[in-house]
Amino acid sequence: MSTSSTTWRIAGGRAFDLRTPAVMAILNVTPDSFSDGGELATIDDVVRRATTALEEGADILDIGGESTRPGAERVDADEQTRRVVPAIKAILREHSDAVISVDTTRGAVARAAIEAGAAIVNDVSMAQDDLSLLDVVAQHEPGYVLMHRVVPPEQDRYSDQYEAPMVSADILDEVSIDLVATCKVMESVGIDREQIVFDPGLGFGKTVEQNLELVRRTPELIELCSRPILSGLSRKSFVGRVALDRDSEPDERLAGTIALTSLHRAAGASVFRVHDVRPVVEAIRTVDATAWAAPRTR
Repeated sequence: MSTSSTTWRIAGGRAFDLRTPAVMAILNVTPDSFSDGGELATIDDVVRRATTALEEGADILDIGGESTRPGAERVDADEQTRRVVPAIKAILREHSDAVISVDTTRGAVARAAIEAGAAIVNDVSMAQDDLSLLDVVAQHEPGYVLMHRVVPPEQDRYSDQYEAPMVSADILDEVSIDLVATCKVMESVGIDREQIVFDPGLGFGKTVEQNLELVRRTPELIELCSRPILSGLSRKSFVGRVALDRDSEPDERLAGTIALTSLHRAAGASVFRVHDVRPVVEAIRTVDATAWAAPRTR
């Protein structure tokens, strides 16, 4: 069924043409996320943040009910559902055309979120946490973010704390082989390739140098995977290490985030999951205005 590797099909018969980049705003309804945990304590807070993100140019609102920061405790499916479903419904009451993504690794949460109106599933587990999630994606046909992960959050460390690679010497080979293999499994259970966007998992189980290499070699990753690439580097600790050369807090990492996001766009990434919508939209628009930054998704 695939017609173009720039097409990203999502639920409801809609699709993104990712020759034009898409910005995914992070809205965590969690008490413990690394950057914005506890900020969206009420439904009114969520709707206000969603409204602001849309006004600033967000194309997708990514709602998460479980932190995936290193060392985070797992949240069961019932509690995740209790957190995300009311948020999704409230946003869609105010913004009926909004594209909602649910950030979860659990099939039951994804199903409830899709039934509430979500059109995309953002799975950071590389389809490893809950195989029932693939059944949900096959049945309901949402867009799906397939992210490369080395270890689950409870075994992970912040991305500026790795002193030696946790994966093979060639990080691009490791990531591309794992993503393509998982994608083939997904296709075997009836998930169309056009539903899938690949996320190399920047900050997840990789050294600072490996994260930078994945950004630099994005054109090769696109060539190997033949799918659009999501950039998920916003405010991560390796960004602070590069930009500031020291330990840092998430709110100190905006300048580094904008610089690396711009480089990632120039290299061909086409979906950007971010905390800071307006500056990222402006940075991407500026990059796209330059002749040397044409999108490289085939």
